[in-house]
Amino acid sequence: MRLTGGRPAFSLLVISTRQLATLVKAGMPLLRALRTVRDQQVEAGSLRQMLATVADDVEAGMKLSEALARFPSAFPPFYVNMVRAGEVGGLLDEILRRLADLMEKQQRIRQRVRSALLYPAFVMLAAITILGILMAFVVPTFLGMFSELGSALPWPTRILVAVCDAVRHGWWIVTAVLAGLWLAAQAALKTPGGKRLLDQLLLHLPVFGSLLQRLLIARFSRTFGTLLSSGVPILGALETVRATVSNAVLDEALGQVERSLKAGESLARPIELSGVFPPLVSRMVALGEETGQLDRMLVQVADSYEEEVDIQLGGLTQLLEPLLIVGVGLVVGFIVVAMFLPLFSLTKILG
Repeated sequence: MRLTGGRPAFSLLVISTRQLATLVKAGMPLLRALRTVRDQQVEAGSLRQMLATVADDVEAGMKLSEALARFPSAFPPFYVNMVRAGEVGGLLDEILRRLADLMEKQQRIRQRVRSALLYPAFVMLAAITILGILMAFVVPTFLGMFSELGSALPWPTRILVAVCDAVRHGWWIVTAVLAGLWLAAQAALKTPGGKRLLDQLLLHLPVFGSLLQRLLIARFSRTFGTLLSSGVPILGALETVRATVSNAVLDEALGQVERSLKAGESLARPIELSGVFPPLVSRMVALGEETGQLDRMLVQVADSYEEEVDIQLGGLTQLLEPLLIVGVGLVVGFIVVAMFLPLFSLTKILG
């Protein structure tokens, strides 16, 4: 029976997993370790309650993986399957350590992406807010003075007048249109076709598409490799990875790989034919199958693509900052020119 519960913060789950791995590795009995970790969650109400329930279930004779599986909102399939593999192999402490390592790497990637995009997003929001205030309150004051003069306005000023009128009097139309588009997009994303179309478009975006592809491949490779190294069978590991994939295009490709594996084919060939994975991935997978070190090859692929993500994020940040500054400068410059051109015309008339 699955139990409902709020989804705890990923960072709290990472910390709890690391604490549990450390306690079990030190020789503490599992039940006591669970309750010790639970007591550490002073401010994490939902996670504290979940861990308390998990500890009670373990005390009642339930396996840890079965107890965790009752909270799918907190413990995803890869988490439960790795714990199950550790229980079967008698290596729960080692599996918990690998699980903590995996989640910490995922958290590190998330933080890098967020920190790289935070500054450009802040600059964009600040620029939009300032320009909105200018267009709604400051510029109309100047334009009202010019209109009283009765002379013909230059074309930049006329454009500025039209934009100001649209901002002041037609904002509700723009808001309604944007809200309608948002609701339509949300409805489309609930359909398989709409979700796949959006995910395909995201993968083909300039610059951001290649970044997203690298992120997806790095997460797939590290999760898949960690599951295999933990003793999870290849088909079970692939099914678990598919359950964690958020991109419909990648999920479709992995579905084809899964069907090929069930038909007795190798892993590398369907990966190569999918069109989603670069040649490096299929070649490393083929090498791993030949040498019996598929898990290590997948981890190496993840390391390589995570490094590429770091490099691309750094370059993207350096590119966005001057582009945003130039863009905001051009808009502000246009507003200044549009406001002062009538003054120049008035000076000529009075002169």
